[in-house]
Amino acid sequence: MQDGRMTTTSSGTAQGQQHATVLVVEDEPAIATAIAQRLSAEGWRVEVARDGLSGVDAAARLHPDAVVLDVMLPGIDGLEVCRRIQADHPTPILMLTARDDETDMIIGLGVGADDYMTKPFSMRELVARVKALLRRVERAAQAAASAPSDPPLVAGDVTIDRAQRRVHRGTEEVHLTPTEFELLVMLASSPKTVQTRERLLAEVWDWADASGTRTVDSHIKALRRKLGPELIRTVHGVGYAFEPPAG
Repeated sequence: MQDGRMTTTSSGTAQGQQHATVLVVEDEPAIATAIAQRLSAEGWRVEVARDGLSGVDAAARLHPDAVVLDVMLPGIDGLEVCRRIQADHPTPILMLTARDDETDMIIGLGVGADDYMTKPFSMRELVARVKALLRRVERAAQAAASAPSDPPLVAGDVTIDRAQRRVHRGTEEVHLTPTEFELLVMLASSPKTVQTRERLLAEVWDWADASGTRTVDSHIKALRRKLGPELIRTVHGVGYAFEPPAG
């Protein structure tokens, strides 16, 4: 399992998304094996790539339902892997970083990651995060099936096309990750209404507790970078509100 070669494991005994495929891109053998075994125990098909280029190739071949991606990889790093995967086929990506550095997190979200975890991490939490990603995939598919009944949200010069999952500010299209899109839709659906971080976690991330409030904050920062800082107002100690632009 060295030199970028991939291994595949599977199990059909766990509950949950029985047919999901998860790609793990991790160069440390012990960590890669532990993640693969734990995810396989959930009943998912798991494939492991040991370097960046192998990860890109595996993603293009498999079109996985979710990717667990380490930032530090031989060859090309996880950020470039994330860019290439998202350019080929939008995919929910959970990034693993060895540093608790918000700058790294913002960069990861900016190139298309949906979530991140800092090493060392709990395998139980990793599974919970992957399950949340897969639930969002299912929810997006259901939303697409009912798309004709969902007219675009228009707020000033911002247009959110829920049917095609596309966002424009003026004439310029703004490319968002699946999580960023759902976060924006939730905020824009109730303009000027403050949404607590806890509610955003529950509705967008499917998290039952408030342990991931920094994840919300980081995604808000990524949205502001893409759409403009004035669209989302911070209510300190509470949450965020969408402020419709004039025009």
